[in-house]
Amino acid sequence: MSKPRVLSGIQPSGKLHIGNLVGALQNWVRLQEQYECYYFIADWHALTSQYADTSALKEWVKDVVVNCLASGLDPDKATIFQQSHVLEHAELHVLLSMITPLGWLERVPTYKEKQEQVADKDLHTYGFLGYPLLQSADILIYRAQYVPVGVDQVPHLEITREIGRRFNNFYGEVFPEPDALLTKFPKVPGTDGRKMSKTYNNCIYLSDSPQEVEHKVKTMMTDPQRIKRTDKGDPELSPVYQLHKIFSTKEEQEEVAEGCRTAGIGCIDCKKILIKNLLKVLEPIWEKRTYYLEKPDLLEDIISAGSGKAGKTASETMSQVRKAMNLDGLR
Repeated sequence: MSKPRVLSGIQPSGKLHIGNLVGALQNWVRLQEQYECYYFIADWHALTSQYADTSALKEWVKDVVVNCLASGLDPDKATIFQQSHVLEHAELHVLLSMITPLGWLERVPTYKEKQEQVADKDLHTYGFLGYPLLQSADILIYRAQYVPVGVDQVPHLEITREIGRRFNNFYGEVFPEPDALLTKFPKVPGTDGRKMSKTYNNCIYLSDSPQEVEHKVKTMMTDPQRIKRTDKGDPELSPVYQLHKIFSTKEEQEEVAEGCRTAGIGCIDCKKILIKNLLKVLEPIWEKRTYYLEKPDLLEDIISAGSGKAGKTASETMSQVRKAMNLDGLR
């Protein structure tokens, strides 16, 4: 019996950071043991906001591939591919755009939110408005049963279900409705306390050196109440402690929390424990990054093979789509 199929992607809009590691990559590694997984580098999606300057796109794509492999994704267990190498994504996107009401796209929560938040870019483009439609094509073309998302992202998957349902109502049952594979994604704070994001320039990157990681953690803000070493604080107010919850043991978390509340431990000592645990996670990734960065031909082979396999699946779906829409004799 074949395994249920999972589809997920990641944008190459910059270097990947530890938020991407715990929010996506580590989960992908776990899922590849249980499901038939298709994981793609969403380079067309990156253009929805990075369209004005594509000079670094190839390097970012390479960085995503290297980090996926270094984090434990296995090309023998999961299909790893590049979105733009499978042209059927674009074809299905065009066909779905013919039946998708404009209001469905305009009501997507992130459409107006990002336009307000990202003030340095013009996001009044069809590419940005149609982002959820391209995302729907990405999912539907592989007839994925599951898409791993957090609870707050479930509404974003619903538009894919609605579009698939609308297509099926017009042309017959072609697409299964994908379900959310609910996953608890921990909120990863950046070095300034806000959500870790390339936009905020507050990231600890997977490509950072040990010295850079140490420097970034040492300069992180902590509980603002602890001005002096003898001041007592509240660990829940410290972004450093939030990272401890992700990377440190329960015993270490209890130790630094109690030390913060009683002023029994200084912020520097607290950060040293976090640095130790971060390095423990990152060192094997760095080792594998070095291995893959020294083998560019291997990277190309992995993406080529994955894109070929994905393309075969996508082509099978598009044959069904064209037949359902009476377009199969027009090519």
